[in-house]
Amino acid sequence: MPVTLQDQLVVAISSRALFDFEEENRLFEHSDPATYLQLQRDRLDVAAAPGVAFSLVQKLLAFNTGGQQRVEVVLLSRNDPVSGMRVFRSAKAHGLHSIQRGVFTQGRDPFGYLRPLGAQLFLSANAQDVTRALQLGYPAAHVFTDSMRASSNHPQEVRIAFDGDAVLFSDEAERIFQSQGLEAFQRHELEKAAQPLPEGPFKPLLATLYRLQQMEVPDMRIRTALVTARSAPAHERALNTLMDWKIAVDEAMFLGGLPKGAFLREFEPDFFFDDQTGHVRNAASHVPAGHVRSGIAHEGMPPVPLDESSGKQP
Repeated sequence: MPVTLQDQLVVAISSRALFDFEEENRLFEHSDPATYLQLQRDRLDVAAAPGVAFSLVQKLLAFNTGGQQRVEVVLLSRNDPVSGMRVFRSAKAHGLHSIQRGVFTQGRDPFGYLRPLGAQLFLSANAQDVTRALQLGYPAAHVFTDSMRASSNHPQEVRIAFDGDAVLFSDEAERIFQSQGLEAFQRHELEKAAQPLPEGPFKPLLATLYRLQQMEVPDMRIRTALVTARSAPAHERALNTLMDWKIAVDEAMFLGGLPKGAFLREFEPDFFFDDQTGHVRNAASHVPAGHVRSGIAHEGMPPVPLDESSGKQP
């Protein structure tokens, strides 16, 4: 039988999203590739410290029990193959033995490999790669590498928080808000409360997590939260949409524009996804966070400058 990743949650992740390679990345940005490569060679046996998405990956891999592979994590990086060797060794040193697949493109665009992988999530410290992945239809987030690391208070529970509009849902309602204001947005959502919102880029991931949640894997659980700027009466359409999808979230926070960071600090997610840069920045001071560069807020935006994408190789 051919090897397949079908029926698994497939997460593709870059080196800098999984491990802390910020010192190496600064050297790459301010010197020549040969110097960077030599540093990685010199540090082949030095395990990199955990990065922003490490806790999420570690807990998801814990769902592979009883000889059943439910989650596949694949390294997908602009790094060179030699640096990739260090990434694999770092994964082994931190007990992530089931990470066995990786693609290292040495600076070339990596997002095309999401298709043969069948990836359901792509996490990268390169904003341009994330944008292209989203354009290709893959759930993807630009990992803010300066985010606070995940809490260790829930070792047997994966906690993931999602924004609503332009993340779980389409940006249909956000377009009304941007063009006509809050009052028109509330009126629009009240009138369409019973009409489900179209899918957003992260709906497939939420659906996959929900199926994994129903498997009742011993000693591991998933807890999800919807954390949105919506408030009553616009909350009804969001909840009706989830019910129409036959997907439940464990918590829902309708914050009416309040800063999300303090609420996320209480929820303690292993990762939070939002399409608004301000919300992600606020969240990142409390929890691991990633920017979903989708929806009307990002239409017509110029290419991401190198300093925002946090480097062009790893």
